[in-house]
Amino acid sequence: MSIPKRGVLGSVVAALAILVTAGCSGSGVYATTQVPATTAPSSTPTPGATSTPPPPTCGNPLSSFAPAGPNPAPGAAMASGSSMATIQKRGRLIAGVSSDTLLLGARNPLNGQIEGFDIEMLKAVSKAIFNDPNKIEFRVITTAQRIPALTDGSVDIVADAMTINCTRWQQIDFSTQYYQAGQKVLVAKGSPLKSMQDLKGKRVCAPVGSTSMDKLRTFTGLIPVASDTHTGCLVLFQQGKVDAITGDDTILAGLAAQDPYALIVKAPAFTSEPYGLGISKSHSDFVKFVNGVLAQMRSDGQWTTAYNTWLKDALGPAPAPPPAVYGRQP
Repeated sequence: MSIPKRGVLGSVVAALAILVTAGCSGSGVYATTQVPATTAPSSTPTPGATSTPPPPTCGNPLSSFAPAGPNPAPGAAMASGSSMATIQKRGRLIAGVSSDTLLLGARNPLNGQIEGFDIEMLKAVSKAIFNDPNKIEFRVITTAQRIPALTDGSVDIVADAMTINCTRWQQIDFSTQYYQAGQKVLVAKGSPLKSMQDLKGKRVCAPVGSTSMDKLRTFTGLIPVASDTHTGCLVLFQQGKVDAITGDDTILAGLAAQDPYALIVKAPAFTSEPYGLGISKSHSDFVKFVNGVLAQMRSDGQWTTAYNTWLKDALGPAPAPPPAVYGRQP
């Protein structure tokens, strides 16, 4: 492995990251969190959202609201006074997304469009409302901005590799699960590091506000390093400022595809990360509508087509779509 070559790659990726965000406005423009000074790791890990017991009122975190019935035909008038009618009248769905998570939500440098598996979920929702999959205004947000963007009403929905858990249910609502991911670790090719336990004394990067960072902080002896995005972590990795990156297997697969010197450690995932679409607690009717859309995607093959388009090459043949779990009450 050539350190100078990795330095050049880091510069290229950094430049691309700047180009990607330069065209976005508002919260879409962000800088990488400054790398903290290296200090001795604490023997007591800082607890995160995933290290605390789930609230007793959460029940099964995968349980969402059952559809109220068949959704209207695509493009038909939505129920008067509904969240869907408001979106339809506006003429576009406003969605919080990543623009630099390859395979899930990333800007295509050739056509400028944001594309990926997460984006396919949004296109299906847009199609169900407008009979047009492209009536979407994408608002690029960081990992830490996902929940605030929903609670302050900046966006209608978030599709950004968002793990469903009890802590987040206290702040927002979720659709049914649309993908099952798991946390792994990425290191340099040729590295002797094979597990999180091997990373004691090493600098490991994860995004602020992610369940990956929460879990990272539960490992003793590691030095957590924060960035706003996984792409920011990749730049730090290529610059030699961190020794490893941890995140969902889906996200790390996209990072490894961008760096020939990076490798995902071949070990089982050490967390369960069920993805859901985030929606404001003020719009439970929209959650039910979206769950109807996801049910249709599971049954008619749209989900499998989306997986084969974006994830099959990196993660293998398509599994069965995660089943819907209903029973939660607004």
